[in-house]
Amino acid sequence: MSSAFEKLARPVQKWVRAQGWKELRDVQARAIHAVCGTSDDVIVAASTAGGKTEAAFLPLISQVLQASAEQGGFDLLYIGPLKALITDQARRLDDICQETGLPVTPWHGDVTASVKARALRAPHGILLITPESLEALFVRRGLEIPRLFGATRAVVLDELHSILDSERGVQVRSLLARLERSTGHPIRRIGLSATLGDMALARAYLRADDPEAVHLVKATGGEAELRLQLRGYVSGNQNDAGPSATDAVAEHLFRHLRGSNNLVFAGARQQVEIYADRLRELCETAQLPQEFYPHHANLSREHRDFVERRLKDAGKPTTAVCTSTLELGIDIGDVTCVAQIGAPFSVASLRQRLGRSGRRAGQPAILRQYSIETRLAADSSLADRLRLGLVRAVAMIELLLEGWCEPPRPDALHLSTLVHQVLSVIAGRGGATAAQLYRQLCQDGPFRQVSAPLFLEVLRAIGTSDARLIEQAQNGLLLLGEVGEKLVGHYGFYAVFPTPEEYRLIAGGRDLGSIPLENVLSRGMMLIFSGRRWTVQEVDTVNRAITVTPSQAGVPPLFGGSPGVIHDRVISKMREIFEGDRDPGYMDRPALELLAEARRNYHALGFATSPVVQTGESTFFIATGCGTVKNTTLALALQSFGHEVQEHDGFLEIASAKADLPLAESLDRLASGGAVDLFAGRPNLMFEKFHRYLTEDLLREDALSSRLQAEALPEICGRLHVLN
Repeated sequence: MSSAFEKLARPVQKWVRAQGWKELRDVQARAIHAVCGTSDDVIVAASTAGGKTEAAFLPLISQVLQASAEQGGFDLLYIGPLKALITDQARRLDDICQETGLPVTPWHGDVTASVKARALRAPHGILLITPESLEALFVRRGLEIPRLFGATRAVVLDELHSILDSERGVQVRSLLARLERSTGHPIRRIGLSATLGDMALARAYLRADDPEAVHLVKATGGEAELRLQLRGYVSGNQNDAGPSATDAVAEHLFRHLRGSNNLVFAGARQQVEIYADRLRELCETAQLPQEFYPHHANLSREHRDFVERRLKDAGKPTTAVCTSTLELGIDIGDVTCVAQIGAPFSVASLRQRLGRSGRRAGQPAILRQYSIETRLAADSSLADRLRLGLVRAVAMIELLLEGWCEPPRPDALHLSTLVHQVLSVIAGRGGATAAQLYRQLCQDGPFRQVSAPLFLEVLRAIGTSDARLIEQAQNGLLLLGEVGEKLVGHYGFYAVFPTPEEYRLIAGGRDLGSIPLENVLSRGMMLIFSGRRWTVQEVDTVNRAITVTPSQAGVPPLFGGSPGVIHDRVISKMREIFEGDRDPGYMDRPALELLAEARRNYHALGFATSPVVQTGESTFFIATGCGTVKNTTLALALQSFGHEVQEHDGFLEIASAKADLPLAESLDRLASGGAVDLFAGRPNLMFEKFHRYLTEDLLREDALSSRLQAEALPEICGRLHVLN
């Protein structure tokens, strides 16, 4: 500990003594040795309030003070995902830097123009910035980047775990590569992260060329307290005098959240409005001030700003009932509790949402999970009998507790974000050749899976007379086109993550409502909406509309095909839960009863010994054991043979009456590697912000790299060869 302290500069040592610290934390001492004793990139992994900021900045500031500046520019760069986090970190660093002479400059949308102008005139010290604001600097002041960052010794990436598997994470990697190229020298990378089960993912993200050289400093013990509960409810209560499941959840939320700041993730916008309305009524009935407000993309900007301002106001207890709009990137301050109605779709998303709670020292992170299952009847679906929503919720929590998180697919192309970066580079440089763009973004940047021919196809697509994002001058230089200039000139350009789009469901010319759609859906597939089964007739990606017709009779499952992307590991964990006998202590009695019922039905149906259950003369329920990507791939492949398919978590429900081939023969063909057209049903392929500007062929390439896995079909179908 003392040897680590001796490596710090005198002003930094003075600050440490002023804090009254008897000693440095172990993670801080080890980080000081790693930063000061090597030139390696470093990851500091510790829980919230675990001392990560000081672990990184105490040695970095010391190095700046002990070295003679060879040129001007910001000495250190901090990239944080949230404005509130940047503001908080700026206060902490201001305190540390009081006697160092190093200025600390926060930079985001709420920082005044005078502060930014002063920093631009004389760049020095520490700059704290969001990815979007750094993108804006590249676009608006691209030629000044060498002057602004020529002296930058290191970049600190905060909340590294939150961007590993996202378009925003690819954007940050691209910005770092562009920064190094513009300054002409490598910039050390220091990642701050919550502890994860597999830190190799963070190492590979931080320095893709040499992940093994990234030094890991991981805290042991001292994890922030996590309080969680999973509550189970049954809809269609037989006691008409009792509250509905929705009312019961709303009443529980009202009792436990009132008087504090919270987030309630309720799923689709329709659910958000239902719960916000129930909670408003409870406030009025109790003659209490209104504290509960909806927040989703369909609401006006004025209303959303109002809710966000209330969340930041410590004097006004506020609970936002929201979709994923408040998951990341919006400044709402700290919240007491995060509630999740229905199972989340990824552990990463659950972790990110939970990260909004318990950010202050001594404050626990609180997760309230609500699972609503339908009351079983004689004709209830197998999906409901297996209580898939509840089991998925348990699987997500178990994986969260294990520290696991979804890894990014290493072969994903990220073509939408590539388009964004092409426009950004052209805007910042005033033009660029195709060769310059390819070298900077693909060869040296994060888009290394994109070949030169594919990159040229992307440029051709965004340069057509329809797209008009770019145009080519007579000398070959690529410039922004008419539409590209408008896009880049709008403040919304700098963020790569769009608000998740919802598709309208239309039956017989009448709007049924809307659902979020983040996975592949194709003509002929079945889905569940408003308690009914529907067969998809057409997916209109331009107008965000799905035309459907009523499907087969019977009681549909409460949870149908999921709108999110679920990883194979989640499905594997669900199977462990089905076949295990442990009752998690965080589940209430109704939830445990539902889990016991799910396990009984799983074994009664025979899934413990066979992956296939025949439910009728030509209907089947198959346990694929796969997550959304492989499940959807198999569904599209079977659909190409004429089977009607409905997706569930790790299962496919198949109707083969109108199929060209029996199911067994279809699976045999796929197991042998037979050719199949996954796009025969014209599925929706637009998911990211700039997908609309790409051709159908490019959208298919992008989908095959990230949302489909055709090469897995022989192995999957080989395992299902029990049909004969």
